Amino acid sequence: MKDSLQLGIKYEHKFKIPQSKTVPALYPESEEFAVMPEVFATGYLVGFLEWACIKAINPHLDWPKEQTVGTHIDVSHAAATPPGLEVTAKVELIAIEGKRLTFIVEAHDGHDLISKGRHERFVIDKEKFDARVQTKALCV
Repeated sequence: MKDSLQLGIKYEHKFKIPQSKTVPALYPESEEFAVMPEVFATGYLVGFLEWACIKAINPHLDWPKEQTVGTHIDVSHAAATPPGLEVTAKVELIAIEGKRLTFIVEAHDGHDLISKGRHERFVIDKEKFDARVQTKALCV
C-alpha cells in the first residue's frame, strides 16, 4: 500500500445498464430468475459497487501485485432500474484498519437513489492469495 492510501478518498463511477445485467441474466440456469422482471439485478449492483471501490483505491496500491477482495457488503437495493439507464456509484474510503478498508457507498440511476450502505475490502498479495487458493483447490 502506498502512502497515498488515506481516509477520505472518493470516487464516482458510471455505467449504462445493459440487458445482460438484469435479473433474468444473473443465473441463466435458474428457471425462477428467467421469469423475473428485467431490471438491474442486485447481484450485479453489488459487483458494480465493488468495481467503484476498486477503481477508487487501485492508484494507491502496488497494482497488480497488491489487490483487494471484498469481505463484507451491507447495502440496500431500494429501487428498480431498467436497462438503458446510467447508474452512478459514489464511494468514499472511511476507515483503514491494517489491510481492511471500509467504504460508504451509494448508487443513483438518475431517477432514484437505488442503493446505499457499507462495503469492506481487504488488501492481498495476489501471488500469496493465489497460492492459498490453489492449495484449497487440490482438496476437491
